[in-house]
Amino acid sequence: MEERRAMPLIGDDAPAFVARTTMGDISFPGDYSGKWVILFSHPADFTPVCTTEFMTFASMQDEFRALNTELIGLSIDSIYAHIAWLRTIKEKIDFKGMKGVEVLFPVIEDLKMEVAAKYGMVQPNASTTQAVRAVFIIDPAAKVRCIMYYPLSTGRNLDEIKRTLIAIQKADAEGIATPANWQPGDDVIIPPPGSCGAAKERVESAEEGKYCLDWFMCLRKDK
Repeated sequence: MEERRAMPLIGDDAPAFVARTTMGDISFPGDYSGKWVILFSHPADFTPVCTTEFMTFASMQDEFRALNTELIGLSIDSIYAHIAWLRTIKEKIDFKGMKGVEVLFPVIEDLKMEVAAKYGMVQPNASTTQAVRAVFIIDPAAKVRCIMYYPLSTGRNLDEIKRTLIAIQKADAEGIATPANWQPGDDVIIPPPGSCGAAKERVESAEEGKYCLDWFMCLRKDK
């Protein structure tokens, strides 16, 4: 039977690891206590799609930090390859107005595929030697809250990753849900009631900014 690598699911504890990175050794989740984390893998250093992604992640690092979120990258390359590649990005690459970009978040050296294996980042039908483009959004309790996987050929949409992070944080803080194509500032969904009485009360209540499309579907203006 074909061997399959396990991966954590949404709601699971994010697998712990200790790793060597471009910013020194890190111990996850201990070093990130109280922080949200976006852990993402890329297929290889010195590849064009990955270069555009890393430049974009780096240019948005302050935006993510404003959301109490740290970035951690990973590929199955050596620390020396990482350093050489990141230096090349800073010194030579000009992409969409991004120039002189310095990557200041840690990039994990994972030559033995130990971290990649824990997160199911190596998928044999895509490649046995490269990690796919995986994204894990992990909350301050070290729980996996979102998983995104992209094929080797497709660069990630960083704005969508940020939008998803904001939506999860907002849902946690306010007990709401977000509709399709939601953007920060749009109306949000009030979770459906659990009983007929509660449904009637919800529809008839005069909560400021709330409106109902039916008994199961009420929204409110963003706070």
